[in-house]
Amino acid sequence: MKNPLIKIKKAIDGFAGKVGKVPAKKLKIIAVSAIAVAIVAIGFMALYTSGVIFKSDDNSGIEVQEITYEVQENEAEKSYLSKDLLQAITDSGERVKNAIDARPATVEVPEEELSSYVKIDNCLIADGGKVEVSASAQALPKSDDKYYYLFDIATYEDELPEGAEPIDKTYKDTAFTLDGLLNKGQADSRLYRKFLVAVKSGDTYKTVSHPSYVTNPEYIASYNYSGMSHNSKKGLLVDPSRLSELDDLGVNYATYNIPLNNFLTTSSAGSVGYTYNGVTYYFNAAILQQYDYLFTTLNAKGIDVAAILLNNVSPSNFPEITHPSARGGSTAPYYMYNATDESGVNALAAVATFLSSRYSGSGHGNVSMWIIGNEVNAKKEWNYMATSDISAYTAAYTRAFRVFYNAIKSVNAGAGVYISLDQQWNRNRSNNPDFDARDMLDIFAASLREYGDIDWGVAHHPYSYPNENTPFWNSSSLVTNSADTSIITMNNIEVLTNYMQQESMLSPSGNVRSIILSEMGYSSTSGEALQAAAFAYAYTKIASNSCIDAMMLSRQTDAADEIAQFGLALGLCTTSGAHKYIYDVYKYIDTPRRNEVIAFAKPIVGKDF
Repeated sequence: MKNPLIKIKKAIDGFAGKVGKVPAKKLKIIAVSAIAVAIVAIGFMALYTSGVIFKSDDNSGIEVQEITYEVQENEAEKSYLSKDLLQAITDSGERVKNAIDARPATVEVPEEELSSYVKIDNCLIADGGKVEVSASAQALPKSDDKYYYLFDIATYEDELPEGAEPIDKTYKDTAFTLDGLLNKGQADSRLYRKFLVAVKSGDTYKTVSHPSYVTNPEYIASYNYSGMSHNSKKGLLVDPSRLSELDDLGVNYATYNIPLNNFLTTSSAGSVGYTYNGVTYYFNAAILQQYDYLFTTLNAKGIDVAAILLNNVSPSNFPEITHPSARGGSTAPYYMYNATDESGVNALAAVATFLSSRYSGSGHGNVSMWIIGNEVNAKKEWNYMATSDISAYTAAYTRAFRVFYNAIKSVNAGAGVYISLDQQWNRNRSNNPDFDARDMLDIFAASLREYGDIDWGVAHHPYSYPNENTPFWNSSSLVTNSADTSIITMNNIEVLTNYMQQESMLSPSGNVRSIILSEMGYSSTSGEALQAAAFAYAYTKIASNSCIDAMMLSRQTDAADEIAQFGLALGLCTTSGAHKYIYDVYKYIDTPRRNEVIAFAKPIVGKDF
């Protein structure tokens, strides 16, 4: 028969490995009890194996019998109480004691430190439709019981609401994992919610960690398209009426605006209905078909698309789309998105999910880059919200950005999602109605990192300053090579790319984030040759900068309203379609004819490039 005491030894060893989950005050009682049980068991087993006692066949109890036979034992069975076995039992007891001694200390954490005492290391979507939250702490914060509790709160909430119930719990330890269901596609989906850890205090719970969103929404994506392979960074703001020229121009990237007012409608007639989390939204079918044709045509020509999502919906028709502080008195054509309440979060998620699903492998064309807003630091001109507080403004944008990001990436894992910034980098002007791009970028990046970092990118607009200053290479006190420069143009674009190489700006994988120059251009108002020379020099700098993924020149065709209002004729073609000098420079600059077509520009720029 197998030695029963070996089972006792294994049980004690197993106990030693689990004591870390047992409250300290109970461990001594358990340990003493275990030792007593072991001693009794040893005595019982000694009698049992010697034949003094045994069970009767009818299980009526223990009977004492006179020994009438001699037990035959081999050498290995001669004694269950050998020195080796006794030593093994002693060693097991010692391990129990050591495990008790090694248990993390319970500490009284000052109230002002409690809310961030536990660090959430990862908040990830995992197999089985779950969200796994891994966390750690130096010791165990004192509370009314032995557990950590996991909660989720809304995008727009900063603390546990009254009556909140935990979704999971686990024994306190210095490293632990909690989980909850993601509920993808359901009304109670946690894709846009924040997770936090708490401990019990009386009849309430106290937060002990900073909240975190899930940081890998791409894990549940059914599509993965990051774009085609290109040997050039050349892109363009295309003219839908002149798509036949794009093959001749050798375009690789295209930007195109998606103003939401063009799509969203209150009527089901002539619309495509889309139900999201129990709410049905309607998208204009005729407009969708126009975009379907444009994007499929561009893709067929080998062109990747960057779509710019612009909020120009009427606050009276769709108040949930627009931030409450942007629903009246706007000085800009577009408004801050709304992530301040459940209806707003749901509407943004619905729009982003619908559009990214339609333009991700569904046969309507593919969009590989999504830009959320236009020059969002310029709130007066482009992205209205009635506040002069940059922290409040950036927080509003960042929360909405997170909703768009999680929605888009949960559909297309390879899509890029970008913040749009203008060239006013660090003006530090008093009474500035706008915000400096660097200040907003710093706050934006820090907030996303604080709540769970994600792989966002920058869509920058390095226009000259002022915009009509086509010879951007001329010296200016506002354009320097310092990180504190007032303006970033193509003359000092390295300031941006160097800034994005700082550790605080790197992606979660430690790489430089995607940087695209999604809008830039030079006017021919002062001469077509000057415009062409400016593009030639700018593109040469872009091509040699490994941190820039793509550039999109504004624009294919002059815009009559820009000429009338600002005196800017930025196109490769005139309003009548005639090719300007820049047309051939653009066409050949990334071909073997490059040196030939840019030779004229070097004397104009005064540089050999």
